[in-house]
Amino acid sequence: MDELHAKEFEIAVGNGDACAVNGDSGVVDELFMRAALEEARAAAAKGEVPIGAVVVYEGRVIARAHNRRELDEDPSAHAEFIAMTEAARVLGRWRLTGCAVYVTLEPCLMCAGLMVNARVDRCVYGAADPKGGAVGTLYRVHDDARLNHAFEVTSGVLERECAGELRAFFARLRGKSAVEAEQDAVCVATACHANPAESTPMEAPRVVLAIDSFKGSVSSAQAEMWVREGVLAAVPRAQVHAVPIADGGEGTLDALRETGGFEEREVRARDPFGRGIGARYLVVSEDEAAGVGGANVAVVESAQVIGLDRSPRTSDAALAASSAGVGDLVLDAIARGAQTIYIGLGGTATTDGGLGFLRALGAHITDGAGAEVAPGLAGLAHVAHVDLDPAFERLGKTRLIAISDVKNPLVGRRGAVKVFGLQKGLDPACVDMEACDGWMIQYGRMLDKACRTYRSPLFRSLAGVLGAGAAGGLGAAVLALGGVLESGVDTMLDMVGFDEFAMHADLVITGEGFLDEQTVSGKAPMGVARRAHRINPRMRVVALAGGRVDDLTAVYQAGIDLVLPIERRPMSLDVAMRADETCANLRTAGETAMRAYLLGR
Repeated sequence: MDELHAKEFEIAVGNGDACAVNGDSGVVDELFMRAALEEARAAAAKGEVPIGAVVVYEGRVIARAHNRRELDEDPSAHAEFIAMTEAARVLGRWRLTGCAVYVTLEPCLMCAGLMVNARVDRCVYGAADPKGGAVGTLYRVHDDARLNHAFEVTSGVLERECAGELRAFFARLRGKSAVEAEQDAVCVATACHANPAESTPMEAPRVVLAIDSFKGSVSSAQAEMWVREGVLAAVPRAQVHAVPIADGGEGTLDALRETGGFEEREVRARDPFGRGIGARYLVVSEDEAAGVGGANVAVVESAQVIGLDRSPRTSDAALAASSAGVGDLVLDAIARGAQTIYIGLGGTATTDGGLGFLRALGAHITDGAGAEVAPGLAGLAHVAHVDLDPAFERLGKTRLIAISDVKNPLVGRRGAVKVFGLQKGLDPACVDMEACDGWMIQYGRMLDKACRTYRSPLFRSLAGVLGAGAAGGLGAAVLALGGVLESGVDTMLDMVGFDEFAMHADLVITGEGFLDEQTVSGKAPMGVARRAHRINPRMRVVALAGGRVDDLTAVYQAGIDLVLPIERRPMSLDVAMRADETCANLRTAGETAMRAYLLGR
């Protein structure tokens, strides 16, 4: 250490437990680690295994401790465990938010678990523990997506010195000289860095995984689990954090559930054809409520009850399919006290303009004779009057937020019928598509008239609002009830705390089943890339894809740096969709993405 840093350290550790330092982050980490080393030496002087720790808050050491298991006859008396409990006493709170824990040896499962439960921001350790390390070596408790908190880890700070203290201690027990112990420590440290493809501890790349589901094959969380294995195969010391994502369509609930901040509710609801089925939605758990606007927040996924997989996709089915099931879920959430309800649009079997949804909430939608119209798109042919009064009364002060990255309006060439009708099963050979779009136009006018009795809308007409055509027009129904449309991927990234993890990342890996020109229009990988570059313009973004179109110029121009198809060898679609093949493909793609990143370092 040079004279300046030595003086800085002297100031830092010479003023007791409350000491402050300023300077380069690497230098500061070394300074605080040297304070932990002093604690380790104090442990050795008492015959304890030399492990020391300090807890730092706002640039100051607020607690310090060393291993005392033998002295206290306490299996929990690990250095960092004692330091964290002392830090909680000093701060007067159990949450150690804003704190960093410096410890000379990688934490075990017990101590890493306490770091999760105490909500620490960061752990910095010196020597890795090949027999018990739980933040990178044997386990990765710090970024396990199944837990409700994650924290940053920096490894290898003063690794040689920390390992040297341990080896010297055990060498004395076994009768070895200090010189022999130091030589052992050097050999161990050298072995740690023998793989040229592996970064040194201070340079371990930080990788964020934000991969959408590969529909029909694997969920977001499954894809990230296998990609992570590939990344670590290339760089075992990489710090990998997974944030499962979706864009408001299928997989939205699964992605949010993986964050650990939501609880599931089971209900009965109607499928697209009125049959009762079991369904679920999410509510924000008590612990995480503050991060997303309060405890009374619910998330509904339309595809859960009226998904395309519940329809035979015939013209008759497409004409009859109703969105009432989504209304059933919303009503249940309101009854349980939800004040804000996110409704994920996408992947639905319906093209009814939200007719069933509105009626489930109590709206009266009638024909010229005053009778309720039939469900589905076919019912729109006879709509003469829309009364939203009962629906507004049931909603009360509950706020509806539809999340989707579909930009289609309700009607016209790019509207719900002409764009999405075909995928729902409408056959132009059997159905007059122009007539169906005409029904939707008339229905849109009825909605305009009904919603204007409550407020001056932010739009001239529902029919032309971008996104109103999402989920077969369900977006328009949400707008008619005073709700708003928000970007699906941006909302999801906010909910899973993407910015916090991406801020310090070197590489973001995203992806989905197929990349094409529509990816730029708002699909999840593009939303991830834009957000990542906004946070850090120098960050690299790699997108993995099951398939791609020939020309991805627009995708590259919009912010994705590299697109990697995941197939390892030629295979049929049926084979590629198998779980074992998808697993192997994604694992290999993760390794390739990591090695591609290393080429540019």
